[in-house]
Amino acid sequence: MEEEPARPAAPAAPTPLENRAPRVEPVAAEDHTPPEKSAAEEEDRDPSDEPVPPTGPAVPDEPVPPTGPAVPDEPVPPTGDAATPAERAGSRRRRGRTALLVTAAAVLGLVAGTCTGVLVQAGREPTKLPPLSQAALARGAGKAPKPLPADQDRQVRTEGDLRDLLLKKPRGAEKADWLEDSEGWMDLTSYAGTFGDPQSGFENLLRSEFRRAAVTGWEVDGAYSVEIRLIQYRQEEVLAAAEASEGGQYYADEDADDDGEIPGTGDGRVFVDDQPLPGLDDAPYPYQAQAHARRGDIAVEIWVNGAKRIDKKMITSLAERQMERL
Repeated sequence: MEEEPARPAAPAAPTPLENRAPRVEPVAAEDHTPPEKSAAEEEDRDPSDEPVPPTGPAVPDEPVPPTGPAVPDEPVPPTGDAATPAERAGSRRRRGRTALLVTAAAVLGLVAGTCTGVLVQAGREPTKLPPLSQAALARGAGKAPKPLPADQDRQVRTEGDLRDLLLKKPRGAEKADWLEDSEGWMDLTSYAGTFGDPQSGFENLLRSEFRRAAVTGWEVDGAYSVEIRLIQYRQEEVLAAAEASEGGQYYADEDADDDGEIPGTGDGRVFVDDQPLPGLDDAPYPYQAQAHARRGDIAVEIWVNGAKRIDKKMITSLAERQMERL
C-alpha cells in the first residue's frame, strides 16, 4: 500500500502581545496531492528529491515583556532640603513647650522660696527694737489749764454776730445814709458790685467760698467819710482771706503815693493817694486812702475819702483799732 505524502503544517497561532501586529486568521491550504505513481516509479525515486514541506514563521516560545525605565530596588532616603514636611516637623524643636516649662519652674521656685522664708521667719524669736532716741516727756504736775473764755477765743468771737466786731461810730459823726437799708450786712451780689468788674468779682467770690460780710460807715463834719468791711470766708479748700488781702494791697499799691504797715498785723498795710481820684475833682471827697489786713478767716477793708489829702497816721490808727477788736 502506498503511503500518502504528509500535508504541510499549518502555521502556529500567534501569541497575543502588546506590540505585535493584529492577528491574521489562517487560510486553509489547497489540496495539492500528486497523482498516484506506479510501484516501479516509487522504487526508482530518490529520497532526496522529495519535496520539503514548508514551515511557518518562527514564533518565540514565550513572550518577552516590554522593558521600562530602570527602577532601583530600594528607595534612597532624601537628604538636605528634599526632606518631607513630616520629617521636618519631627526634627523641629518645640520652643513653646520649653518656654512654658521654664516659666512654670520659675514660678514654682519663687512660691517655694517665699513659703520657706515665711516659715523660717515665723520660727524665729521676735527681735527687740532699739529704744527711741528721744527721751520720754514727763507729764507736768498740777491741773490742766482752763479753756479760753469766749472773749479770748477768736473762733468763738467770729462765729457770732460779725457786726459786733466792727468799730463803733465816734461821737459827733453821722451815720452814713447808704447804711439805712443794709442793716449792717452785705450779701454776695452787693459786695461783688463794689468791684470794677462785678461779674468777674462775683465768680471770684464763689470760688473763694464767700460766706458773709458786715459793713459800717460814718461821716465827720463834711471833712471825710469812713467805710469798714469785714469779709468772712469758709476757707475749707483755700485760704481766701489771705488771698483777698494780698489782692487788695496789690491794686492799691499801683496808684498809691504813700504806704505803711499796720502795727500788730504782720502783713497789713495802708495806702494814701496824694492826688484826687481821676474824674472826682468836683466831688465832695476826691481824695482817698485805704487799708487791707486779715485775721484768721476774715479780711478787713477800710476806705477813707476826704475833701483833702488823708493823713496816713489817722487811717493807720483806725486800722489798728479795728484789728484789735478781732
